[in-house]
Amino acid sequence: MALQESGEMYLETILVLSRKMPAVRSVDISEYMGYSKPSVSRAVGLLKSGNYIAIDADGHISLTPAGQEIAEKILTRHTLLTQMLVRMGVSPETATADACKMEHVISDETFEAIKNHVQGHESK
Repeated sequence: MALQESGEMYLETILVLSRKMPAVRSVDISEYMGYSKPSVSRAVGLLKSGNYIAIDADGHISLTPAGQEIAEKILTRHTLLTQMLVRMGVSPETATADACKMEHVISDETFEAIKNHVQGHESK
C-alpha cells in the first residue's frame, strides 16, 4: 500500500515527537500538528492497519520498522531541503514550509542529486 503525503507527515511527526518525549500518544500528535482529535484518530487507525505503527495497551504509539524507515526518509529530506533553501537566502519559516511540500513529491533520484550537490559544497 502506497502511503499518501498525509500519512508520511504523521510518521515524520511521530518520529520527531518520539525523540522529544518518552511516549507518544494521539493527543500529542494532535497538538503538534494542529489537527483535530478525530482526524488524528482516523489517521492513526489507517497507519496501524497498514502496519506502519503499533499502539500498546496504554495508547502509546511507536513506529514499526516499515514506519521508521519512511519517517527517517521524510525527516532527512525535510532537514536537508530546509537547510539548502535557507543557504540560498530563503527565510527559515518559508524554507521549512516549502521543504514540507517538496519532501513528499520529489523523486529519490532528484533528492539524491540535491543531497550530493549540497554535501559537495559543504566540503569546500
